[in-house]
Amino acid sequence: MSESTPSTPSTRVRLRDALDAVPAYVAGRPAVAQAGTTAYKVSSNENPYPPLPSVLDVVREQAGQINRYPDMGVTVLTEALAERLDVPAARIATGPGSVGVLGQIITAFCDPGDEVVFAWRSFEAYPILVALSGATAVKVPLTSEARHDLDAMADAVTERTKVVLVCTPNNPTGPSVRRDELEAFLDRVPQDVLVVLDEAYLEFVTSQDAPDALAIHRARPNVAVLRTFSKAYGLAGLRVGYAVAHEPVAEALRKAAIPFGVNSLAQVAAVASLEAFDELDVRVKELVAERARVLAALAEQGWDVPDTDANFVWLPVGERTPDLVAACEAAGLTVRPYGTDGVRVTIAEPEANDRLLAVTAAFPHGRLHPKG
Repeated sequence: MSESTPSTPSTRVRLRDALDAVPAYVAGRPAVAQAGTTAYKVSSNENPYPPLPSVLDVVREQAGQINRYPDMGVTVLTEALAERLDVPAARIATGPGSVGVLGQIITAFCDPGDEVVFAWRSFEAYPILVALSGATAVKVPLTSEARHDLDAMADAVTERTKVVLVCTPNNPTGPSVRRDELEAFLDRVPQDVLVVLDEAYLEFVTSQDAPDALAIHRARPNVAVLRTFSKAYGLAGLRVGYAVAHEPVAEALRKAAIPFGVNSLAQVAAVASLEAFDELDVRVKELVAERARVLAALAEQGWDVPDTDANFVWLPVGERTPDLVAACEAAGLTVRPYGTDGVRVTIAEPEANDRLLAVTAAFPHGRLHPKG
């Protein structure tokens, strides 16, 4: 007697039309092990250092209480951030990573038909979150130097614009916006449009003309600052981020948050990391020094790459992107391709960085400019 395979019933549930416009988020792939060689994942801008022992200790202690719900108000972290940043606690809104808080921003501000302006390429989650809301993403091309074109972004603001996103340093290309150009841009943006300064890589910034986002926020009621504990603090796996926004905006972001979005382990780890920032900053400085070494070596090899203020470098190889990805994989490096625009590579352990430089030394520069 043969067994029949049950058929899958057809579904008649009705999904939102907005989902048709939602691009898929492409996460950095795990490192692929090579025979006899350590493989490195340099595709996700993770901090290569493990958590500090003091941070692990508080996480272990808190793990014994995970049968309880976390503090929905994220009170201890909110107060710690308010003290460290010298802002009222009422201006802090937290969420599961800065991308979670950004989702709260889009939810609080955008209805179908509204517009969100941002540079492109920039953080890949921007068009996803905007599309999910039913709003329209207005993508403004970067300059030839892989920088935000703030004049063009100001020109793109219309009566339908609710939010403008400024990623500084820009992910995936690396440059920060400059203080003077940002102030001039903000002077052109209507006061009823929220401008979000996304500073996920703030701690790695060394440019002297980078803006002081908190000072700008204090002076301008329509400016919010977005930050994360995923990068410099090394808590990417725990998902905790925050926004600093004026009280009415911050209150709206808290309303738009999912209940208990910041779990108890994430909160204690973030607080402990703030307390240990001097120790963490030593690691940040080591990564910045490695970044400088990699940039100098790339320049010596003849690569023309953007100056980066983040913990990654951008290799704009255009149509040769798949070739560079394959060359890196053959060397035990998993990197992050962006279509046929280029490749982003995280600054990681010195051995991983050395391998990248060995690959780039042998790789034809494509549309880039070799020396001579």
